[in-house]
Amino acid sequence: MYPATTSRRFTAMIICLMVFTMLAAATAAAEARRMAVSVDVANTRSGPGTQHEKLWQMELYTPLDVLETQGDWYFFEDFEGTRAWIHKDLVADIKTVITKKGVINIRTGPGTSNDVAFQAEKGVPFKVLEEKGDWIHIQHADGEKGWIYSGLVW
Repeated sequence: MYPATTSRRFTAMIICLMVFTMLAAATAAAEARRMAVSVDVANTRSGPGTQHEKLWQMELYTPLDVLETQGDWYFFEDFEGTRAWIHKDLVADIKTVITKKGVINIRTGPGTSNDVAFQAEKGVPFKVLEEKGDWIHIQHADGEKGWIYSGLVW
């Protein structure tokens, strides 16, 4: 009888540990902090330091979700699910979006009845100026402004 009770307690402890681990992972993912590139061009790295390989560059206003912090470095995920490291001095708490579809119309006002001001391809970042319903007033790093439907951005 004693070994069966010990076995049940051990199994219960393992189950509790597994549930706790899954909850901790879900909480960490839910607590990802949205930030954006705050300089004209920022290098991403394969690890937390300049000694690590440079992977790619990101432009001003590119949004990212910070998943982990290690010293002065942030481990992040971008709108395509790609992960890398970036130095904390290259990002800031700026509300931004990035286009996630092909060629998108940027309009002069919030709604499809407004004229097309310009177009943007997939992967173009913008600073958010304001929101009206499902529409976002945006500004590109070059100064161009317009309105974009929220379902077209990340």
